[in-house]
Amino acid sequence: HVQLVESGGGSAQTGGSLRLSCAVSKYPRSTHCMAWLRQPPGKEREGVAYIDTYGSTTYADSMKGRFTISKDSATNTLYLQMNSLNPDDTGMYYCTVRDMDTYSGYPKNCAAALRAGFNWRGQGTQVTV
Repeated sequence: HVQLVESGGGSAQTGGSLRLSCAVSKYPRSTHCMAWLRQPPGKEREGVAYIDTYGSTTYADSMKGRFTISKDSATNTLYLQMNSLNPDDTGMYYCTVRDMDTYSGYPKNCAAALRAGFNWRGQGTQVTV
């Protein structure tokens, strides 16, 4: 069982920055994807950024060039550096993990797998811009 605890949310001004952290109790033994998802107020949950077992990253179009996802395997921490924030970035941000052995869909990439669902999710951290 994987436990995820997010931190680092808060308020920021337009154009400002925040860094989110997610403490991961352990990584799945199998190939997996980790991602930050967010849910803006009154809207559907959406993908923000993804990173796979090997460190390859992908981003939602509106986050490219502004957000950076990274992970530190030594400390079991997932990060999301958010720059040039704007009011559309307001929402609850969740750290999630998908065990790719549980995903049989196509295409077999992190974004598609996380759109289909996740195996573990943190409690979320609020970001307000």
